[in-house]
Amino acid sequence: MFEPALTGFSYSFTDDGFYETTTPDCPTGIIQWQHGKYYKASNGSLILNPFAVDGRQLMSDRCTYENAVYTRYHQQEIFKHYEVLSNPYDKAQRLNLYGWDGAPMNPMYLAYKPPQMLPTQTLNPTSAAATGTQPSGTSQSKRDLPGDEDGLVQEALNRKALLKQRHSTNADRLWWLGVSMTALGGVGYFCF
Repeated sequence: MFEPALTGFSYSFTDDGFYETTTPDCPTGIIQWQHGKYYKASNGSLILNPFAVDGRQLMSDRCTYENAVYTRYHQQEIFKHYEVLSNPYDKAQRLNLYGWDGAPMNPMYLAYKPPQMLPTQTLNPTSAAATGTQPSGTSQSKRDLPGDEDGLVQEALNRKALLKQRHSTNADRLWWLGVSMTALGGVGYFCF
């Protein structure tokens, strides 16, 4: 597992009840990844049950360890309630999750439909695996690829994204365009 270029947390859900989560937690640099099944409880709660053998945690603490520590991770998650709504500003589909205690989490916006997830079965079947499913041929997929300093792989992964990053306007070009248009207007004023 490689440390991502950007921080943040993410949940992906399929219509048939599977989920995947990634949660980096800053001060100590913890990234947790797990996937499994989710279900909606009768009281409106959302309960996420991970595949126990697949969860991973990467802890990067340069003050304590020279290298990041990579371990297995397994933690059930319960959300007291959730909302799926349209963001009033840009009309993007938004997911609001509320923790087990009702505390709101940061809102998340739909980026891919359908979600881009690893296979919806255990990736590391062992005799202790509760699901008993076999891995598929795509289970060796990587989320981040080393040697992609120029961002070509990231560009390819984002081509289907619903929300695109907006590129800012180059202020120098805009200034020179203004100077050129002013000069052209001045020439036109004196000539005509």
